[in-house]
Amino acid sequence: MSDPERNEPPEAEQDEEAPRNPFDNPLFLPVLLFGLSLWFGYDGWLNQDPKMLEHLTFNRVGFVLLIVGGVWSAVRARKEMRAAAQAKEPE
Repeated sequence: MSDPERNEPPEAEQDEEAPRNPFDNPLFLPVLLFGLSLWFGYDGWLNQDPKMLEHLTFNRVGFVLLIVGGVWSAVRARKEMRAAAQAKEPE
């Protein structure tokens, strides 16, 4: 026996959009990568601490890689945001 009150809701109610979290934002990754690149850039070029000079090459290479990754992810995020905006526009 099935309880009529416990039946599944109609499909229209099932398709409700789940709430978004900050990690779903397309700009999350570019902002994170640019922030990390600032940290690596500071340690690679501005910091004069003798302990940090041991890791100079690592920080400079990391800075360049993070900048490239940040630019790449920013371009992808911009394309994603434009596609979402065009999908919402009425025709």
